[in-house]
Amino acid sequence: MSRIVYVNGAFVAEAEATISVFDRGFLMADGVYEVTSVLDGRLVDFAGHMARLERSLAELEMAAPAGREELESIHRELLARNGVTEGLVYMQVTRGAADRDFLYPDGAAPSLVLFTQSKPLIDTPAAARGLKVIVLDDIRWGRRDIKTVQLLAPSMAKMAAKAAGKDDAWMVEDGFVTEGTSNNAYIVTRDGAIVTRDLSHSILHGITRAAVLRLAREAQMRIEERPFTIAEAQDAAEAFVTSASSFVQPVVEIDGTALGDGTPGPVARRLREIYVSEALKSAV
Repeated sequence: MSRIVYVNGAFVAEAEATISVFDRGFLMADGVYEVTSVLDGRLVDFAGHMARLERSLAELEMAAPAGREELESIHRELLARNGVTEGLVYMQVTRGAADRDFLYPDGAAPSLVLFTQSKPLIDTPAAARGLKVIVLDDIRWGRRDIKTVQLLAPSMAKMAAKAAGKDDAWMVEDGFVTEGTSNNAYIVTRDGAIVTRDLSHSILHGITRAAVLRLAREAQMRIEERPFTIAEAQDAAEAFVTSASSFVQPVVEIDGTALGDGTPGPVARRLREIYVSEALKSAV
C-alpha cells in the first residue's frame, strides 16, 4: 500500500505529492521541522514539539501554517491512514513559494508537509549494543537552537562516521562538545553526575532532552548543565545521547576510546527504561 502524506491541505499518495520548484525550503533551506515519535499509535511529547515549532517560526519571522489543534488532527489522520503504531511523524514548514530572492517575500503562504515512518523505536539493536562515535569540528551555522531543515552539515558528519566504520559523530567547537549530529550529548562522570551542555544558540533545545533531565531529577540523579571536552568524555564512566527518534541511546566508544567495559552503562540503561515507561503513559 502506498504511503499517504500530507501536502498543503491534502492527503495524497506519496508518488502523487508535489510542491513548487520555487518553494523557499528547496531554494534557500528556508524552513523548520519537527519529528514526533509514536508509541502504541499515540504521539510522544507532542505539546513540547508544538511549542518548539512555534519558537522556531517566531525566530525566523515565519507565519504558522495552522494552529496546534489542526496540526494535531493532521498528525492523527496520517497515523490512521498509514496504520502506524510505532515510528515517527515528520512535519516541515517552509516560508512558501516565491520568486527567488534573498529577501523574505511579502504575502507568501507557508508550505506544510507531513509524512510518517513506521519503525521500531523501543527494541532496537543500537540501544542494546550502544553507539560508537567519532569526533568532528562543528561546521554548522550559529543558530542551532532553531530546528531548521538545513541538515547538510549533520548529513556530512554522519557519512564521515559511516566511512570510519562508526555509528555517529560528536561535534566540537572551541574545545567543547556541542552535540551529536541529530541528538543531544551527555556523559556520566565517575562520581555519578550527568553532564550535558547548557541551553544556548549553540545546541538544539531538545524536547527529549528536557523530558529526560526532568525524569533524572525526579529519580534523584545529579545533573550538571555545562560544556565538557572530549578528554573529559573519554574519561567518563559512560555516555549517551537523546532524541525523539532514539529516546536514550548509550554511547560506548568516543573517538576510539571505549567507555567502561565497552557496553551500555547502568545510568543510560536506567534512563532509557524510565523514559520509555513515561512516554508510554503520557503519549496522547
